[in-house]
Amino acid sequence: MYGPRDAPQQASPYATGSSPRPTVPPRPIQEMPQPYQQQPPPPSAPPIYPSAVGPAPRIAPASSAERRDLQASRELKTVNFPRAVLMRFLSIASVNTAKNRETCGLLLGKPKGSKFVVTTLLIPKQHSTSDTCTMDEEELVLEFTESRSLITLGWANSYPSDSVMYVLSLGCFMSSVDLHTHSGFQRMLPESFAVVCAPQHTPTFGIFRLTDPPGLQTILKCDQTNAFHPHPEMPIYTDADKGHVQMKEMPLEIVDLR
Repeated sequence: MYGPRDAPQQASPYATGSSPRPTVPPRPIQEMPQPYQQQPPPPSAPPIYPSAVGPAPRIAPASSAERRDLQASRELKTVNFPRAVLMRFLSIASVNTAKNRETCGLLLGKPKGSKFVVTTLLIPKQHSTSDTCTMDEEELVLEFTESRSLITLGWANSYPSDSVMYVLSLGCFMSSVDLHTHSGFQRMLPESFAVVCAPQHTPTFGIFRLTDPPGLQTILKCDQTNAFHPHPEMPIYTDADKGHVQMKEMPLEIVDLR
């Protein structure tokens, strides 16, 4: 749903990496080796911006205690997430990974009672480099979601071995570009989450969301024009899979528009 990555920053909680771009206004993965510009996201599929292009400090994820406190103020609906997404997405991304290119995907689904259910992994048309991924012909995504009455519940991104993340052995985290990209998704739907995959690292994936508060508000108010930049030392993001996202053995549809 996404050049070098941000270097880690030992600080307080939260930062997540992946390859889509600015926070506030995720515009559907579009070309942008330039600094992101905040623009209102499209109604169905928020943008996915390229990964970072230059080392920048990283903020550590929120601790377990902080996650409980931060989430207590706003009850999120549970999102059932097919466990198969992780391995299937890594498999789909493997061709690009071998060519040292990023891959992005959108996680679509529907409300089901008091929950949300991810039903579809959609791979949009895209072009990428080792540190960027740009979605092409986003109108095809809108047509697909509207024809199936699906909503975008999250997005996924996979880093190749030549990514700065690997060079610095950073593993799975959210870069400043990822934070800005995801803020657009989460602004439209509080339950939105990001899946960051690092196939040649351990762990191979991370599932994140911005804290709310203070992460979402901090990123939405950020007016820095540099694509890669540090953010205040605070719990900006947290592990969604230890919160409202619940991985389960359930059916998964995979649609590749490339």
